[in-house]
Amino acid sequence: MTLIADRVKHAALLVTTAWLPKALRVPVRFRLFSMFQLAKARRADILIIGHPKTGGTWLRVMLARLYHLKYGMPMRRIFKTDELHRYQSDLPRYLNTNGHYSYEGVIKTAEKASVFQGKKLVLIARHPCDVAVSWFLQYTKRTKAFKRELIERDIKQPIDREQISMWEFVMHPEYGLPALIDFFNGWEKELENHEEKLILRYEDLRAHPFDTLKRLTEFLGEQFTDAQIEDAVTYGSMDNMRKLESSNYFANASLRLRNPDDPDAFKVRRGKVKGYRDYFSPEQVALMEASVQSRLSPTFGYQDNQSAPFVIPEQQNNSNSFTDRANA
Repeated sequence: MTLIADRVKHAALLVTTAWLPKALRVPVRFRLFSMFQLAKARRADILIIGHPKTGGTWLRVMLARLYHLKYGMPMRRIFKTDELHRYQSDLPRYLNTNGHYSYEGVIKTAEKASVFQGKKLVLIARHPCDVAVSWFLQYTKRTKAFKRELIERDIKQPIDREQISMWEFVMHPEYGLPALIDFFNGWEKELENHEEKLILRYEDLRAHPFDTLKRLTEFLGEQFTDAQIEDAVTYGSMDNMRKLESSNYFANASLRLRNPDDPDAFKVRRGKVKGYRDYFSPEQVALMEASVQSRLSPTFGYQDNQSAPFVIPEQQNNSNSFTDRANA
């Protein structure tokens, strides 16, 4: 068992490098966090890969609720890596990562056999136009300074986050829609030969939360009752998530309330499918949608309202629970 929690190691790396001037701080943190990320990925049982604002936090809250109901896992700190396994050693180790920005991209550039082999991989998809809008608000209003420093390390066309407009951000080749399409296409290609993979669409989780969450747990090899899944869906509803965020219920720094007077600064905002159409002119929307139609892989199901199938290997539907396999 890991003797020091991953979140404690993460905090220690930030504290011990905070005194360095930026010219040294950024490369040192990049190297140290890359090594840390790779170590977490190698020992993880399940990798959940999702670009910021694709619904990864929402999904983790519902999964955390399921583990709470079945195993008594505390709810105030939502797991990200080793929390479940530290609580009960036969529970899986997760790694939740964007697998792209800054040091988190190391899992894509490392030797794949050392990172992916023998693991279940979940890729969270969401319409890139919706991601672009939410990512703009996240990056300009919520993203921590140390994360921005590490992300900007690799950016060739810097932005002024306090001055850039939403449209300029959405059209930016390294932050916006072009980069998002490349992100999804790139990860689809990375996982195409991996046997135990699942593409989970945000839109399916919004439209059919019970069925989608149940399919995910079956893929993961976890066994939860229908009543537990119903409870998790209710707990993860937009209204309840907003209520919990407003009361600063969660211990995770990423879920803390930043500015109660700015609805766009909330972690949980609207969750509206195709909400991007509310922010732009018809001409801008047409340009965004044409880019998705022409460049995004049809696997994700965002071309002409097509519906993407769940990518679940048949043998996983009847698999034993993780704890059963761990104890075998």
